[in-house]
Amino acid sequence: MQREPPKFPCEIDTELDRISSLPGHVLGQILSLLPIRDAVRTSALKRKWRYKWSQIPHIVFDSQGISISSQDQTTIKNKLVNIIDHILLLHNGPIYKFKLSHCDLLGVSDIDRWILHLSRGSTKEFVLEIWKGQQYKLPSCLFSFKNLVYLELFNCLLKPPLAFKGFRNLKNLDLQHVTLAQEVFEKLISSCAMLERLTLINFDGFTHLNINAPNLQFFDVEGVFDDVSFENTFVLALVSIGLYVNVKNDQNVSYGSSSKLLRFFVNLPHVRRLEIQSYFLKYLAIGKVPSKLPKPCIDLNYLSIRLNFNDYEENSAALCLLRSCPNLQEIEILAHPEEQAVVGPVSDFWDDDHWKCLFGQLRLVKIVGISGIRSELDCIKFLLSNSPVLEKMTIKPVSKEEGWEVNMESRSSMVLSSWSQLQPITTEIQLRGKQDIVSPKKGPVLLQFVETLSHNQPCNHNTAR
Repeated sequence: MQREPPKFPCEIDTELDRISSLPGHVLGQILSLLPIRDAVRTSALKRKWRYKWSQIPHIVFDSQGISISSQDQTTIKNKLVNIIDHILLLHNGPIYKFKLSHCDLLGVSDIDRWILHLSRGSTKEFVLEIWKGQQYKLPSCLFSFKNLVYLELFNCLLKPPLAFKGFRNLKNLDLQHVTLAQEVFEKLISSCAMLERLTLINFDGFTHLNINAPNLQFFDVEGVFDDVSFENTFVLALVSIGLYVNVKNDQNVSYGSSSKLLRFFVNLPHVRRLEIQSYFLKYLAIGKVPSKLPKPCIDLNYLSIRLNFNDYEENSAALCLLRSCPNLQEIEILAHPEEQAVVGPVSDFWDDDHWKCLFGQLRLVKIVGISGIRSELDCIKFLLSNSPVLEKMTIKPVSKEEGWEVNMESRSSMVLSSWSQLQPITTEIQLRGKQDIVSPKKGPVLLQFVETLSHNQPCNHNTAR
């Protein structure tokens, strides 16, 4: 047998180094997925890889990509600035994404130079997060980005030039811990005609959220504000709103005014998912609350509300929402465990016969933070008695890890017509990881379950057993 001649080292390297033979755009994609530190280090691999990183279109400067071992803030700042300067100087190609989010970076003036450099290119995604120090005032050159599609700012002060006409291609705007004037905010939103997603978290300088965005599909806001209104938002589908201040205690509100609830839904005909957090339900209860909205929210399939069961006005607003959303598939109610003062007559509120409605598609219900008061249990009974296809209800008491979980499997032609007349049904009650299968022959189990809780206030977790 003839022995094969030995392979030279260069031939072995050629066979083993298959990555280097990949097309250039594939290598660029691989480098884009690496932290910037590791991407730059690939220059040491071989001659073909030298400065290959300089053509990657996505550049991210964060704590993962740049690690500096020093306790001196001045040293950290100087090293960060030098690294970023060096990388931007050697970079040769378009930068489509630029992210600066290092936990040790202050709002230094060097950022102005970097933004000016990017404004001359074709950047589509820009993220700036200042985690330390005072708010960083954005330079006017940021507002000259012509191709911007995604903008995310954290701890920044926005003051665009008078000639600013908006970001014509912007689709996603995320502003957190920012400051801008009322007129600046309204002009910014209305001038971005392509805007699809808007996130506002902890803002300052404006208190009226006037949203005019014809293509807006997603809206998430959390903070302190006086009012919110929508105009030309007919495709808005996902809405999450959290008001951090209780309007009754902190604002001079006229309860004889027009209904906030009615005005809120006028330009939301196709909302599919709605989350009402913190004290926003109290805001919606301002004015006269109708029993139903004039036009039902037929597309709404998920509703999450934070509710004070001791507040008559909040209960009225919650009931109006429930009766106006016939196609709900999932409901989540977060109770206010810290607010026990009774506001208005809530006794037997949910137990009135004229509140009856039918949730023909409701399958999942989750109620968190209950303390065992009568109105909470009446609400549970109300949901169960009006939900013929309900599959699972999870009830979690306040300040307890364990909760009750009720799974319901409907049999053929089973109709849940009223609370006291349950048809044959298999009910599974889970508690602390244990479970009991209750036979249909034992009667209306769910009714007994809730009534047992009613007679043991505050909730006793052993009663379900």
